Amino acid sequence: MAAYARVSSGKDAMLHSLSAQVSYYSELIQKTPGWEYVGVYADEALTGTKENRPEFKRMLEDCKAGKIDMIVTKAISRFARNTVTTLEVVRELKGLGIDVYFEKEKIHSISGDGELMLSILSSFAQEESLSVSENCKWRIRDKFKQGIPTSHPILGYEYVDSQLKIIPEEAKVVQMIFRFYLDGMGTNAIMKHLIKLKIPTKLGGNWHESSIMKILKNEKYVGDLLLQKKYVKDHLTKKSCVNYGELPQYYVENNHEAIIDKETFEKVQQEIKTRTNGLKKPKLKLTYPFTGKITCGQ
Repeated sequence: MAAYARVSSGKDAMLHSLSAQVSYYSELIQKTPGWEYVGVYADEALTGTKENRPEFKRMLEDCKAGKIDMIVTKAISRFARNTVTTLEVVRELKGLGIDVYFEKEKIHSISGDGELMLSILSSFAQEESLSVSENCKWRIRDKFKQGIPTSHPILGYEYVDSQLKIIPEEAKVVQMIFRFYLDGMGTNAIMKHLIKLKIPTKLGGNWHESSIMKILKNEKYVGDLLLQKKYVKDHLTKKSCVNYGELPQYYVENNHEAIIDKETFEKVQQEIKTRTNGLKKPKLKLTYPFTGKITCGQ
């Protein structure tokens, strides 16, 4: 006997819920006469698709290896939000002689009417997931129309009451990056210099050339906001896509205190275009034998 549990967010409350589910199922299985405890497979996943759930995939492998006869789970929506995925997995397990018991719905997948009920109820679960997703999107886009951004972490700022407030120490790093770039350094050279100085990133990870370029192109540093740069394609994959005009964007000027003046920002944007187009070789302070020898055809 095994159990499967899943929460769909990294929030503390959700993780507490996951821990509670693991404890509950561990105790339930071990206390039930005739049940041999295999374990609880638990995922903290963004979606209900099996591709993003390592524990779910491990459970299926253990099922194929003959380690499990029955699985208990809280509800169809915890097992999978996608009707197709739910039925595919249930049918696969049924072919192996493995029953899945959904506590909330009181359904045994291996029973005669189990698949019909699963098909109906998982369709409702998928529609509910879609409804929640669309409501979230509407709320976010309505905020965009009002010029209210989503609170993603950004170097140089912190969110205080939904407003961007400058963090002086981090703002100096941002100003340093812009200054280095105008002095002729490339993103690779700036990245290496920041690493050498042991300057941390916003989230404490590693510096990359792409993160330097994102800072150089970010309009937030002049006090403006461009909202809806990205969007989530659908509620099942939750894949984030760059908005190339598929959805409206909103530009808000003078929304918050600037770290970089607009003249400097525009000079940097022009310099980025110049280097990208190959019209001018960057005058790097750090040069190497092959610096500027090869130019990208695109």
